[in-house]
Amino acid sequence: MNAKSTSHKATFVISQSAEDLFPLFSPEGERRWVPDWDYENVMGTARLQDDYVFLTKSHDHAATEAIWIVKHYDPEACRVQYYKIEPGEKVGVISVTCDALDRRTTRVEVTYTYIGLSDSGNRFVGQFTAAAYEEFIKEWKTLLEIYFEKRAGGSLQTVRQNQP
Repeated sequence: MNAKSTSHKATFVISQSAEDLFPLFSPEGERRWVPDWDYENVMGTARLQDDYVFLTKSHDHAATEAIWIVKHYDPEACRVQYYKIEPGEKVGVISVTCDALDRRTTRVEVTYTYIGLSDSGNRFVGQFTAAAYEEFIKEWKTLLEIYFEKRAGGSLQTVRQNQP
């Protein structure tokens, strides 16, 4: 078997500070804004760091249970990178960077790279198109906006209504 791989990158801008936004791209943070997100904390702490390990059941393109390992965590630069391993299926590398455009606006860059480890993993890689990825990341932005809108008591709705 020859492993297939694919990589997609997308960016979006959200009206939140990088310091408020970046912590949401952690296992604990994702519980706040991603419906049905949960994980198994095997480290005994929620403090993220390089080599932190956690498990998920079937979320985020998972065909099976996944082992997540923090490859690189740099909170000062608002960057995190994860390995996502689905034994016998595929390996993913997920990178998230939050760049402050100003005090209240952040550009989020998200890159997903997948490598197939089996025929079924290769099929997934073949179907993980740029168009599918764009829809996936568009949902991230929508869910984050909903989260912040609820947290702020509806202030984002007012901002959206006033945009041209």
